[in-house]
Amino acid sequence: MGERKGVNKYYPPDFDPAKYRNSHPLRERARKLSQGILIIRFEMPYNIWCDGCKNHIGMGVRYNAEKKKVGNYYTTPIYRFRMKCHLCPNHIEMQTDPASCDYVIVSGARRKEERWDAEANEQVVATAHEEKQKLETDAMYQLEHGAKDQSKLQRALPTLQNIQEAQSAWKDDFALNSLLRQKFREEKKVLQEEEKKDLALQAKASLSIPLVQESEEDRHLAALLKYQSLGSYEDKQKQKRNKIADRPWFLSAQTSRTKANDTLKKLGLSGKSAVGKSPVDFTQKSPSNLGVVRRKTREREGGSTEDDSEASDPTTQINRQDQDSPAKRVSLDSPVRPDVGSQVTEGNPRSSCTASLVADYSDSASDTEAVL
Repeated sequence: MGERKGVNKYYPPDFDPAKYRNSHPLRERARKLSQGILIIRFEMPYNIWCDGCKNHIGMGVRYNAEKKKVGNYYTTPIYRFRMKCHLCPNHIEMQTDPASCDYVIVSGARRKEERWDAEANEQVVATAHEEKQKLETDAMYQLEHGAKDQSKLQRALPTLQNIQEAQSAWKDDFALNSLLRQKFREEKKVLQEEEKKDLALQAKASLSIPLVQESEEDRHLAALLKYQSLGSYEDKQKQKRNKIADRPWFLSAQTSRTKANDTLKKLGLSGKSAVGKSPVDFTQKSPSNLGVVRRKTREREGGSTEDDSEASDPTTQINRQDQDSPAKRVSLDSPVRPDVGSQVTEGNPRSSCTASLVADYSDSASDTEAVL
């Protein structure tokens, strides 16, 4: 750095070395040096109020001040600083105070009181220089001062003991640090185990909400509650078996009729011809709507009375159909209402045929059969 500055010196064209031959190195700052005044850069040591403009000047504001020596405190010189306020033409004078290690305002301003009073706050105060000399030279004053110190010690002894106990608790820093770290590790393990349990419970119950910490009151309420099913699995199976055993083997008449009607409807829906006949209308109760095959008897007309009686009996009708028809025919599973054959016979007095409610599934064309 010094080499660079030495090499890069700049001399302006109008530079005259004779002009600065007998001048002071501080130039303008030393213009009043013959009066014992040196111009320096002074920084305000604390907050003040200017007496000229009544404005506040904060600590740290810098001024060009005139510095001069006004006395000594023992061998320490006392300096006074005079500066002009930057807000008004008022001049402020301050000087050093080596006895209190502070600055004192001489004129032009007043200090903003923010000082800390050690005696008011019951702090230890350094002994003044005069008092220190008196203690060293005056034996009576030293005795009186010792008695005051003993009484002050007795008053401060409980406080000192408490401070010593508090300091002794923190005497072994390594042991205390190890104890705290061990306690932290144990608490961390407990927290990790609780977190694992919470995650397992959330995964098992498919929960997406955070779980809170359980308390003693929650444990007490959970212990009071008991959840019990109404019956075991064996009891439910036994009830099902008893219900099946008590069920009747044969259905009732009303149930059989309902199932017969459902079967006839299914047969009518499935028995549509390929020619494209209209669907069967089941609103009217007639043998033709039920998909019934009417078959002419081979006996004489005189035997119509016997056929009517046999038509009313479902068992006799089924046996007769099995005997008469050489083709494969399927009889209806449900009994037919006895009034169907009689209504057909009364409606057609000229025909001597007997109506038998038998579904025809044969492919052979018979002259004695007609599909209605």
